[in-house]
Formats: sequence, C-alpha cells, structure tokens
Amino acid sequence: MFKSLSLKVILFGFIFTFFSSFGQSYFLGLFNTSIREALSISHGQFGSIYASATLCSSFILIWVGKKIDDFSAIKFAYFVIISLSISSFIFSKINSIVFLFLAIFLMRLFGQGLMSHTASTTVSRYFDKSRGKALSTSWLGLSLAEFILPVLIVYFLTFIHWRELWVGFSLIIILFLPVVSMFLINNLNINSRESDNNNNSQEDTIKQWTRGEVLKDYKFYIICGNLLAMPWIFTGFAVFQSFVQISKGWGPYVIAQSFMAYSICSVLTLFITGILIDKFSSRKLLIFTNIPMLIAALVLIVFDHPIVSFIFLGLLGMTNGFANVLGTSTWAELYGVRFIGGIKAMTSALMVFSTAFGTALYGFLIDKGFVIEQIATFSAIYVGFMLVLLLMIKNKLNPHYL
Repeated sequence: MFKSLSLKVILFGFIFTFFSSFGQSYFLGLFNTSIREALSISHGQFGSIYASATLCSSFILIWVGKKIDDFSAIKFAYFVIISLSISSFIFSKINSIVFLFLAIFLMRLFGQGLMSHTASTTVSRYFDKSRGKALSTSWLGLSLAEFILPVLIVYFLTFIHWRELWVGFSLIIILFLPVVSMFLINNLNINSRESDNNNNSQEDTIKQWTRGEVLKDYKFYIICGNLLAMPWIFTGFAVFQSFVQISKGWGPYVIAQSFMAYSICSVLTLFITGILIDKFSSRKLLIFTNIPMLIAALVLIVFDHPIVSFIFLGLLGMTNGFANVLGTSTWAELYGVRFIGGIKAMTSALMVFSTAFGTALYGFLIDKGFVIEQIATFSAIYVGFMLVLLLMIKNKLNPHYL
C-alpha cells in the first residue's frame, strides 16, 4: 500500500504521536493526585494552574508551530525533541505552584502541542491520494499509548516515585527520538510528496489559502467549534478522573482500565475513517465526528455502574478516532497544503486553548459543588448546538479550485 519513504514518514508520525502522550491531559492527569498532595492544593487550584499554563502554551504554539513551514522536517523535529526532554526533566522537579505552572506550560507546548503538530503536519503535507490512510495509521501511535500507558503508569506509581518516572521519561526521549528521526525523515523537505503524485493531482488545482485568508472564512469557525469539543470535554474528564471516579463510586483502577476501551475504539475508528476519507473525502464525514461523544455524555448522565466508564470512554474513543484524522485532513482538503503548517499551528493552538478552557471549567464547577452529571449535561448541550451549526453548512464545505 505504501512505498519505502512513505512508510518511513508514517512511522515517524506514529512515533511522534505516541510520545506526544507525555503532554496529553490523560497522561498528566495520572499524576494529578501526587502533585496536589505534594503541593497541598485543591482540584480547583490545580485546574486553574493547568488551564493558565495551557492557555499560555496555546499562544506560543501559534508562532512556533508556523516555523515548520520554514525549516526541514528533521531540523524542526530535533528542536521539539530536545525541548520535550528538557521539559520532562523540569516536570520532575516541581516543588511550588510557580514551578508547576512552568512545567505544565512546557509539557503542553512541546508534548501535546508540537509533537502532534510535527507528526500530523509532516504526514498531511507528504501525502495526497493516501492522506486519510496515512494519517489514521500515524495516529495509531497515540492510540497505542492510550491503551498501555494509563495502566502501566498506575502500576509503576505503586513502587516508583513520580519524580523518578519523569527523569526516566526525559532520558528515553533524548536517547531514542533523535536516532529514530534521523533514520526516518533525514532527507525529507517541504516539497517532498508521495511518489504516486503527478502534475494532474487535484492538490495542484486547489487554492492554497494563507492563514490570514482562512481566518476570514466563517466555515472555519464552525468546523473548529465542532472539532474543539472533544479536547475540552475529554481534558476535563482526564485531568479530574479521580473526582469522577469518587463521584461515581468506582474502584481505583476502573478508569485506568477503561482507557483500553477508549484506545480500542479509537483504533478501530481510525482505520475505518482513514479508508472512508480516501473514498468519500473528509468533508462528507465531518458531520459524524461528535455523535458518539454526545451519546457518551448522555450515558454518563443517566447511569452509575462501573461498566459505564468503559462505555463512556469507548464512545469518546470513537469521536477521538474521527477527530484525529478528519481535523488535519479537512484543513488540507479545504485550504491546500502549502501553508498547512501555519494553519495547523493555529488550529493546534485553538485545540490547546480549548483544553485549558475545559480544565478551568471542570475545576471551577467541581469546587462550586457541581456533580459530574451536571457537568456532563452542559457538555452535551454544547456538542448538540455545534452539531446543528455544522449541519447548516455541510453542503458548503467545498475547496476553491484555480
């Protein structure tokens, strides 16, 4: 299905999305209790710090992420790798609220933000005809991490101090990723494309939108409104998973085990979505993205049995599978790939911003005494409203041809 260089690009994306986990909310949320106990802070305080740091990282990401359009993939990858390794080491040294803010800021910027941004931008720029399958395959890296890391980390925390774990993460990143990147994308440049492209490729006839032009397109904001639902809702749940667990009366390992359902459903949806994108286009599939998440919120509102955790996260995994591929692919279809780095930097920053919003909102509501069912109701209302807006413009989601 893919040739040698194509496989290398996909593997690069796979590995980078896997390692983006170190800055993902589901992963950082595993250390929530340990950090709060070490600093003697509440859920709301942790949420506010997390949200503020995440918000700051989203602003920086808009500028830094755009630089991927100006440098070779390997140079940009090295920059991100070194920065992530340093950030992980700093995270192990958290001893105050100021240090917590700095550590989360760095992990959100270089982990969730730039690791996933580098992966998706490199893959989406290189592929045209097989973009859907390539993106879905590369995003399996994050799905694999979500499958194995929660249970693994919870287990490690029973006999290894959390600070020592983060020192280990820092060493793994700096020893492993530079060698892998050199082997996989050393000769890749901004004009590299999959070999089966030709001069008659549809990609060549699509108007190549600049970031400024995209900002003037009202459809961009409606699409973003839908794609950003998953980040803020899932982040709120992931960061405060201990609160949800206690509220529902579930055992200590229920949510950690449920992430396996999340990962499995995400993987299956990724595979299916990638194939369907190459056959029907991202624009036609976009409308289905948030339907599983809407059902998930309703399930969380109504039921309390521990099996709900598996159903809830399984449905979120389906939306995640849709969103991970459809987001990047939709921007490439609508706006072209020449300036995709700048566009993706902006949407990645908005995504990170939305996670800050979700964390702050959940923390605030929890401290105000709201129960998880009320928070899930608010989430469901938002998802439903944005879905209606998307339905109103679904027939207008077409690229401009030259």
